[in-house]
Amino acid sequence: MLAFHDIDPVALTVGPLKIHWYGITYIAGFAMAWWLGMRRAKQSDSGWNEDQVSDLVFYIALGLIVGGRLGYMLFYNPFLPEGQGSQFWEVWKGGMSFHGALIGIIIAVWLFARKYKKKYFEVADFLAPLTPLGLGFGRIGNFINGELWGKVSDVPWAMVFPTGGPAARHPSMLYESFLEGLVLFVILWVYSSKPRPAMATSGMFLLFYGIFRFAVEFVREPDEQLGYLAFDWVTMGQLLSLPMVIAGIILIKLAYRRTQSV
Repeated sequence: MLAFHDIDPVALTVGPLKIHWYGITYIAGFAMAWWLGMRRAKQSDSGWNEDQVSDLVFYIALGLIVGGRLGYMLFYNPFLPEGQGSQFWEVWKGGMSFHGALIGIIIAVWLFARKYKKKYFEVADFLAPLTPLGLGFGRIGNFINGELWGKVSDVPWAMVFPTGGPAARHPSMLYESFLEGLVLFVILWVYSSKPRPAMATSGMFLLFYGIFRFAVEFVREPDEQLGYLAFDWVTMGQLLSLPMVIAGIILIKLAYRRTQSV
């Protein structure tokens, strides 16, 4: 066992204002997406300029926050106790659904593409490689909050989390930060560094995120209010990730099939 998790989720207190690490990780994620987008936009054949990149990050931030929170309430916590409706706004405590955020981002991309008269997958393919590092930062925020921990384990790096009882557990949020963040970023950044058919990069994002999330769910404790959905191992995260894998495969096949038919 490594250690007892003892990290203050509040990074800084200024009078009545509390700045949480969770919020800082989100800001870092948006900043990283902006910086990577600016770097890509400077390529002579990118078809993007700096104003468009900044606007895209703004659209995505709104889609992610609103969609992520709505998704969490819909998929993982649909029945709040009476009088607890204000919890919807308490995003600093965590409780963001990636799959809900994905829906919000899909809508945001559509609105952005419509505004700038770009093709939908021109925007989605540009955005996909910019996203994983932000996801990784978000999972680090989950780790600092001591939430979404894994199953009880005796691996040498297991940790005791304050809300997880006395037993040591998998730090599953760090596994997700590594796979959904760093590894997915490397895959997409390298893959998209060469010209690819429309939809292919978006398909790669859906495929590999779905695979990584599905795999980590095997060592992640299911949400208490939901438990396992079937067979004592199927979780909500897996149920929501499987369509991503299927959609990713379909997009990649369609992308290359269209290229071959031209």
